Amino acid sequence: MAKTKKKSTGAAKALAKGFLEQYPREAARVIDSLPIGDALRHLEEEPSPAAAQVLLCMSPDFAAELIEQTEEELFRGLFAAIDPARGAPLLARMDESAIEKKLALLPESVANEYRELLGFPRGTAGYLMDPRVTAFQPGDTVESALKRLRLLRDRRILDVCLVDDEGVLLATLPLQEVAISEPKTRLGELAQGQPASVHVMSPREEVVQLLEERRLASLPVVDLDGRLMGIIRYDTLVRAAKQEATEDLQAMFGAGRDERALSKATFAIRKRLPWLEINLATAFLAAAVVGLFEDTIARITALAVFLPVVAGQSGNTGSQALAVTMRGLALREIRTRHWLRIARKEVTVGFVNGCAVALTTSAAAYLWMRSFGLAVVIGVAMVLSMVIAGLAGAVIPVILKAVGQDPAQSSSIILTTVTDVVGFMSFLGLATMLSSMFAMG
Repeated sequence: MAKTKKKSTGAAKALAKGFLEQYPREAARVIDSLPIGDALRHLEEEPSPAAAQVLLCMSPDFAAELIEQTEEELFRGLFAAIDPARGAPLLARMDESAIEKKLALLPESVANEYRELLGFPRGTAGYLMDPRVTAFQPGDTVESALKRLRLLRDRRILDVCLVDDEGVLLATLPLQEVAISEPKTRLGELAQGQPASVHVMSPREEVVQLLEERRLASLPVVDLDGRLMGIIRYDTLVRAAKQEATEDLQAMFGAGRDERALSKATFAIRKRLPWLEINLATAFLAAAVVGLFEDTIARITALAVFLPVVAGQSGNTGSQALAVTMRGLALREIRTRHWLRIARKEVTVGFVNGCAVALTTSAAAYLWMRSFGLAVVIGVAMVLSMVIAGLAGAVIPVILKAVGQDPAQSSSIILTTVTDVVGFMSFLGLATMLSSMFAMG
């Protein structure tokens, strides 16, 4: 009899395990209704990947409360199996001190990734949003939704958000519409049209414009995959609507982030002059490279004509790569661990574009100067400089981000130095080595 009972218990556990792994959404619905202690016990008994999947399917409020009370070992296991992009919104619902305690349990690299995902620059939708947004499934009934909403007395809710199993925003419903609907009506039946939403890194101006155009009482905030991150309440937005959101543009060119058009001249000088001095030093470095090849330029004066062409093309290539990478970092499309993929892409783009531009430039140089050697040198130099410029434009902001610096503050100045030095060095260096090929006709 004892043997049979033991067998039955083992079968029940296996069945429960299979249920959690194959039907995480249904399992999450069941666990959602349990006391915290019982819910934690169920998760502890499962392998981390299966438990993490169930956790992500739970209602965000319950999941956040559960995470706060997890033991160290369970927390490590769960967050080792969860994509940081999915885990960050759950942690965001906790107090800052509680978040730091939890992050201290994770490897430093993972913890830093969470800190980056949880921190949003001033003037962005992520900074303005309230992460404590209650989301429902289309299959939830009006009755069950209102029952949950009555428990949330700590927030002012005007709209109800519907998400799918992956947390992607599907619809928003005015609370009034939900409240007057039949109790057994499913929320999905009330949804109409595409919901208005804003990306988590969108500037404040875009948020204000959207709210004004659509006459919204609140605005859902989503990530790049459309997953719900939080919600912006109208009163929060009104308080922040007049603040500027153009700081990065100023910083890229060495102006202070907090400088305004009507700031005092002394303030502007203090913010700008140090970067102008740094820029001057880098310009002297580029001039020194040209000076190394003074004899070559004196013998082949045509080289001086084409120097700005090489430097200009490599500078444009680097700026394009820099702009795309900066946007990727700003919108959280990429993180520092993606540096190799970004670098590989920009090297490929630089090489292909460099070959195309080199053919045109070489043909023009030959037709103008009637020198085959000059055409070869400028063509090869163009490819080399554009490849390295693309690589520099992609890697410089990532490196600055990795070492804890603001990539918007000095990327442009560093890139200009690299592209000038590389452009001059490749062109004049090749010309010096192949000077015997030069013949003007």
